[in-house]
Amino acid sequence: MSEEKVKTKKKKWSGVYWGLGAALFAVALLLFCQFYFVDNTSPNDTFLNGTLVNGIDVSGMTQSQAENVISYSLLSTRSDIKLTLAYDDKTWTFSGSDFEIKDEVGPVLTEVMKVGHEGNFLKRFREQNKVKKEGLAVNVSYKAVLGGLDEVIDNIASEIESPGQPPQVVFDPNGDPMFSLSEGESAIVVDRGKLLQLIDDGLENQKNVTIQIPVLEIPYQVDEEALLSAITKRSSFSTSYASSSAERKNNVARALGAFNGQVFMPGEEVSFNNITGSRTAENGYLPANVILNGAYVKGTGGGVCQASTTLYNALVLADVEVLQANHHSIPASYVPLSFDAMVSEGYSDLVFKNSLDAPIYIKTYHDDENVYVEIYGPKLEEGKSIKTRAEFIKVLPHSGDKIIQDTNGEYSDKVIYKGEYYRVRYPREGYESKGYVQYYQNDELVEEKEIRHDMYLPQEGIIVEGTAELGEGMTLPENDVEFIPPQKVTSTTTETVRAKIEKERPAAYNP
Repeated sequence: MSEEKVKTKKKKWSGVYWGLGAALFAVALLLFCQFYFVDNTSPNDTFLNGTLVNGIDVSGMTQSQAENVISYSLLSTRSDIKLTLAYDDKTWTFSGSDFEIKDEVGPVLTEVMKVGHEGNFLKRFREQNKVKKEGLAVNVSYKAVLGGLDEVIDNIASEIESPGQPPQVVFDPNGDPMFSLSEGESAIVVDRGKLLQLIDDGLENQKNVTIQIPVLEIPYQVDEEALLSAITKRSSFSTSYASSSAERKNNVARALGAFNGQVFMPGEEVSFNNITGSRTAENGYLPANVILNGAYVKGTGGGVCQASTTLYNALVLADVEVLQANHHSIPASYVPLSFDAMVSEGYSDLVFKNSLDAPIYIKTYHDDENVYVEIYGPKLEEGKSIKTRAEFIKVLPHSGDKIIQDTNGEYSDKVIYKGEYYRVRYPREGYESKGYVQYYQNDELVEEKEIRHDMYLPQEGIIVEGTAELGEGMTLPENDVEFIPPQKVTSTTTETVRAKIEKERPAAYNP
């Protein structure tokens, strides 16, 4: 055989040897890994060597075996548990028997069993070797035998937790600023997650534990600027009492002063008479003229109706709902017809309701000539404004004078004999009128509502005559009392009165 053929043959056998060697190496490696894996793994239904649950070695146990062992261990110590929860000066103490048995062991062991038994070969291989080297320690919470613990904590939390108090608007009508915010109080909430962890940690080391209940203080977050800027002056109104006596001025200012600084919440109904109280000397009211049966007479608290009327007009302009308002028997001089609000204890009241969706704040003040009312609350819609309008409809004619006999001698210092006359009261014409509230949008009238329709009834004149007969030879002095007949109203009369009213009375709208 030639040398060349020998070399070719050697090459051929060399390749065969290398291929066979590689195949044998692969088979050997596979067999090595297989035997190594089998030698180093546990059956799929038992825990890995080195697995501890609550300090108990469960290596090689099935899940049901381990569950029995762990549950028995927990239950055997359950009666020894004494748990005290404390907050401030309150404590709540429980024994293990106060709780229901709760099965939480099984779900925990299910998760532990997955270690080294799930996933691909490499994942199982890594997990098993890690447990072999480092061990696996897991704790089952004592909540496993404290069934109902969450409900217990909820009941305790209901005694501890507080919704707090958001910052409140502080209204000082005479202050600068007029409106400010109080600090408020933070909400108190039990930190349930932290509390449960503290209970777990405590019971892990000892069976008689006292846990201070952790709480969270959650401050109210408010936009102070936005909250305060939402309050604006909705209306203002003033009336003049420049010509009044000092006593009457006192009464008007005192009655309005009862409203200065008042805050009324949405839906709240308010009685003027209740706020101002009885018009007595003990309450600081003085004698002054009041309207009684169509005439001015002295009475304690005279002038209070001007206070109620000023407030009434401010309420209307603020778009606050007025539930009750009554007119006087004769028109008041300081406001238009149908815009007065007569008050009298037990007889007539001004009642209103905060119909807005936010509180209203009332400021009142006075000087020597005028009294003022300002109402603050939520802003009106952009471009919206409110005005009022009084409408004179017609004159209600009076019936002239009525002569009455002074049979009781009430006017004996004025008249004694028949034919002697004394005027008690002049007749007074009456008026029919209406009041309207007007709503403007960007200075354009968009709505007008009638809110009043009043009849200021006419008043007949009263003349008294004496009742005694003249003695013989007696003569009466000349009678200077002029008898006034029933009034005749014509279109000219109506227009003259209309012009007079419009000239003498202030406009209802008084921003």
